[in-house]
Amino acid sequence: MDPEIAKTQEERKKMEKELASLTTLTFDKDLYGGTDRDAYVTSIPVNDEDDFEVGDNEVARKLASYTAPKSLLKEMPRGGDEMDDGGFKKPSKIIDREDDYRRRRLNRVISPDRHDAFAAGEKTPDPSVRTYADVMREEALKREKEETLRAIAKKKKEEEEAAKEGKEIAAAATKEAAPKRRNRWDQSQDDGAAAKKAKTGSDWDLPDATPGIGRWDATPTPGRLGDATPSVGRRNRWDETPTPGRLADSDATPAGGVTPGATPAGVTWDTTPKGLVTPTPKRQRSRWDETPATMGSATPMAGATPAAAYTPGVTPVGGVDLATPTPNAINLRGAMTPEQYNMMRWEKDIEERNRPLTDEELDAMFPQEGYKILEPPASYVPIRTPARKLLATPTPMGTPLYAIPEDNRGQQFDVPKEAPGGLPFMKPEDYQYFGALLNEDDEEELSPDEQKERKIMKLLLKVKNGTPSQRKTALRQLTDKAREFGAGPLFNRILPLLMQPTLEDQERHLLVKVIDRVLYKLDELVRPYVHKILVVIEPLLIDEDYYARVEGREIISNLSKAAGLATMIAAMRPDMIILMTVCQSKKSWQARHTGIKIVQQIAILIGCAVLPHLRSLVEIIEHGLSDENQKVRTITALSLAALAEAAAPYGIESFDSVLKPLWKGIRSHRGKVLAAFLKAIGFIIPLMDAIYASYYTKEVMIILIREFQSPDEEMKKIVLKVVKQCVSTEGVEAEYIRSDILPEFFRNFWVRRMALDRRNYRQLVDTTVEIANKVGVKDIVGRIVEDLKDESEPYRRMVMETIEKVVANLGASDIDARLEELLIDGILYAFQEQTSDDANVMLNGFGAVVNALGQRVKPYLPQICGTIKWRLNNKSAKVRQQAADLISRIAVVMKQCQEEQLMGHLGVVLYEYLGEEYPEVLGSILGALKAIVNVIGMTKMTPPIKDLLPRLTPILKNRHEKVQENCIDLVGRIADRGAEFVPAREWMRICFELLEMLKAHKKGIRRATVNTFGYIAKAIGPQDVLATLLNNLKVQERQNRVCTTVAIAIVAETCSPFTVLPALMNEYRVPELNVQNGVLKSLSFLFEYIGEMGKDYIYAVTPLLEDALMDRDLVHRQTAASAVKHMALGVAGLGCEDALIHLLNYVWPNIFETSPHVINAVMEAIEGMRMALGAAIVLNYCLQGLFHPARKVREVYWKIYNSLYIGSQDALVAAYPVLEDEQNNVYSRPELTMFI
Repeated sequence: MDPEIAKTQEERKKMEKELASLTTLTFDKDLYGGTDRDAYVTSIPVNDEDDFEVGDNEVARKLASYTAPKSLLKEMPRGGDEMDDGGFKKPSKIIDREDDYRRRRLNRVISPDRHDAFAAGEKTPDPSVRTYADVMREEALKREKEETLRAIAKKKKEEEEAAKEGKEIAAAATKEAAPKRRNRWDQSQDDGAAAKKAKTGSDWDLPDATPGIGRWDATPTPGRLGDATPSVGRRNRWDETPTPGRLADSDATPAGGVTPGATPAGVTWDTTPKGLVTPTPKRQRSRWDETPATMGSATPMAGATPAAAYTPGVTPVGGVDLATPTPNAINLRGAMTPEQYNMMRWEKDIEERNRPLTDEELDAMFPQEGYKILEPPASYVPIRTPARKLLATPTPMGTPLYAIPEDNRGQQFDVPKEAPGGLPFMKPEDYQYFGALLNEDDEEELSPDEQKERKIMKLLLKVKNGTPSQRKTALRQLTDKAREFGAGPLFNRILPLLMQPTLEDQERHLLVKVIDRVLYKLDELVRPYVHKILVVIEPLLIDEDYYARVEGREIISNLSKAAGLATMIAAMRPDMIILMTVCQSKKSWQARHTGIKIVQQIAILIGCAVLPHLRSLVEIIEHGLSDENQKVRTITALSLAALAEAAAPYGIESFDSVLKPLWKGIRSHRGKVLAAFLKAIGFIIPLMDAIYASYYTKEVMIILIREFQSPDEEMKKIVLKVVKQCVSTEGVEAEYIRSDILPEFFRNFWVRRMALDRRNYRQLVDTTVEIANKVGVKDIVGRIVEDLKDESEPYRRMVMETIEKVVANLGASDIDARLEELLIDGILYAFQEQTSDDANVMLNGFGAVVNALGQRVKPYLPQICGTIKWRLNNKSAKVRQQAADLISRIAVVMKQCQEEQLMGHLGVVLYEYLGEEYPEVLGSILGALKAIVNVIGMTKMTPPIKDLLPRLTPILKNRHEKVQENCIDLVGRIADRGAEFVPAREWMRICFELLEMLKAHKKGIRRATVNTFGYIAKAIGPQDVLATLLNNLKVQERQNRVCTTVAIAIVAETCSPFTVLPALMNEYRVPELNVQNGVLKSLSFLFEYIGEMGKDYIYAVTPLLEDALMDRDLVHRQTAASAVKHMALGVAGLGCEDALIHLLNYVWPNIFETSPHVINAVMEAIEGMRMALGAAIVLNYCLQGLFHPARKVREVYWKIYNSLYIGSQDALVAAYPVLEDEQNNVYSRPELTMFI
């Protein structure tokens, strides 16, 4: 016995003993590791494959996957370590969990809109819009700049290292280096300035000098950097006109060495053209303009150009980079943290309290007379102390951030301003983006564009911070009005929000959702903004959060669909490298690995669409098979496998170039690489012609048979898969499989351990079934039939499942007498010995074998029935249920074998067990009885039907779904086939029970119930059944009433409508909505079921429908219209047009109803009339409103006309009105013209 299985059984026995003892405290020692609390398992496995049976092999779990890295396969969201959050997840900021690399996303620039070549066509691009050429030029410049900076840094480092070599050498080096340094283009003569310069920026950040004057001409000021623009004196800051869209440039306080007004390099769209730069007279700059020293350590604030926070030359991200700000917009360079926001708020608060009083306020406070107002002296200058202020220099367009439009002395300080108009609460960091909403300007006065922008801001704030209902409506509005708002305003608002440093996961998810929905609507309008969206969305692809990555992938996919391939490539081209270049990269194996993996993913994602590009894709990656790095070789083989799988069954000629390396590879490699190579071959062989497939299979089989013995679980899976593929290929003969493959295959794979790992189990069963399809049932079943008596239950189950599938596929014709005996014996043993809960495998296997053998089972039936009867008496509910289920599987075969007496005996046994307390078991017993009744017939049934049915009536009260379903099926079958054996009183009793079953959740039960009403009515006459049903129309639950109306219609259908209609129409007189609606619904179903028979009853029900179509209640008219539709469709062409036109006159006024249900019913009734009366008559009704002055009237009439036109286009030709010809228009259409 396998030691692992022996150990498992030993542990199970020990646990059963402990559970049996009531005195001991028991717990699952497998899970909790005895009494050692440290050994407790503290987490439940996320992956469904982790929780397999006790014998799950530890080695298998530790092995890495060959199809993809484990990190990807097992990649699922997992909870953090903090278990004490009480079930509530604290909102987490994304920036808190990001490393430096991921944080670089905040430095990326959301550049202006780009030129859309598709929309512009042949037109010359607008100079203000950046084209593809501009972007490429900037990228080249940026790269050159980075390389230069890198070279400078490297040179500096070398100099510093040289300086440390010793005092004497250092002194000598200094003397030699001094003249050198004076001549270097990137160093100023002042050492302090040079050091400062290197930290804060580079010459790339300075504007272009006026032609003809070098920067060597500028006189450097001690302690300050040489100014870039040469001029006579120093430039005055206030002389400079701010450029629209770049507010924070001209008014920025210079920090470090950045020149005021300098445009960061690479962003050229708004710089002044070089020839137009006017040198300005200058004065010495005051030190008061500097950012105060106390603020040196703070994060760069609004109004200060960030010195160290961003890479030199990169435009810091913020709302101002996207659009020209309105005066009220809050201008920030760099993001604001809540702490900075609070500092600003306190400062604002103090300023507000201490500001000088205005003349108006003083007049209001003091009396009008009794003192004199003095003029301030001419020399008086108010003290300004910008050093204590956060915002050192006021901006030309109002104080940034918290702009209060008018003075309000009564304001409560330090209380956040209430968001107007039911907007959600704003967080401090939201003021930067949504501050404008706090200014309650009269929206009427705003321009249309400003109104639109305000509307978008409101909706985005609701999505970001609102309640679920607010969020839902805002999202819907943004989606529906996306094209109306336009791509520019939408993305200029959404994208900066996504770059916010304080963003939380949930907020990002919602904003990404907005982008996703809006993309779908905007479609091609999104093209100029593709690069912006990519800047924001690309970082999601490397996020830690699994769902963020999925979302990012989804958005980029949708963006590609909306913008098209050309735009996507143009947007990404500066950052893109050609796939072939990556795959052949000499620098790093990781690049090659990634490129080849891209090919694999392309194959997986686009499937058979790789066919046109298959050869080139194979050529791109084929060199990877002989790469020096093992990982690259592995991923290449896996990519080839994916390509072959996607291309199947075509494309073998594209793989010609890789066949030789693959074949050499499987002989020279071992382990993971070999597994990958085998997988590739396994997918390529099925693409070959039969003759080649046979040859290559024999070649590869030598390696496969050797690897059958591999202990590696992953290798086993791949070997099984490849064997399955090779065997199923045309051209591989059965004889070769029998002689060369089967002996080793069964010796190595059909072992107990394979049954313990779920994936191995599945793969082995599938491969064996595939082999059986080639070599036949006998060879396979003959080899494993003995194992049905194996000691290991998982192994027995695997054997049973294989036999079941093989026999179900191929039948039992080539099973000889000896194998048949062994099979039945083994199946009975396996069936009786099973203990696990998964009983279906054994049950299905037993059923499949018995049904396949058919009449050959007759000698074994007494033994099988003996086993069943014995197991029906077992104390375990599961065993009893399984025995009853087996009866229903083999009842048909027992009938074929003329074992009716045996079945009668089983029927009596089952009848005795109808008192079963477990509902699952009772359901199975009823199912078995139903199977016996079906095959044996009503007359021969034992016990007789008259005894059986009264026992079933109380079981109908059982509320368990399985019991209800099987019971109602059995009762319905008896009512259909053997109603005469049961007295009418019993049937009426059953009718009352059935009404309760109309409440069932399962549709199958309700359907069986209404059908049973029809059978009972047929058996005992419709009167009593109908009375019961009409009475049930008064109940409250809608589902119950609807089912009752269906039952009435079925009774009418089975017993002829004239038996039901009088009582039904009489019931309409009851002045109760539910009852009247029920009657109308019954009529609707009734006419649907009886079809052409309706012509005899149409005149009888017309007055009732007239009344219903004039009722004030909407539902009356809706249901009556539905009845008219079914009636019209039923009597089409049977000469009832007069009644139908009469009813159409009552239906037509309802065409203006707004309720969707009513309007649908009315339109369908009119469609029914079109079928019954012809399109011409309906067109005459329709013409009167097609050109009505009111749009809402016209729309309805055109809707009706359109459906008429779609349904009966040809029939309308003759009915169009004849119009007189006019001078310019000829309306007449003679037959000859129409014929031509």
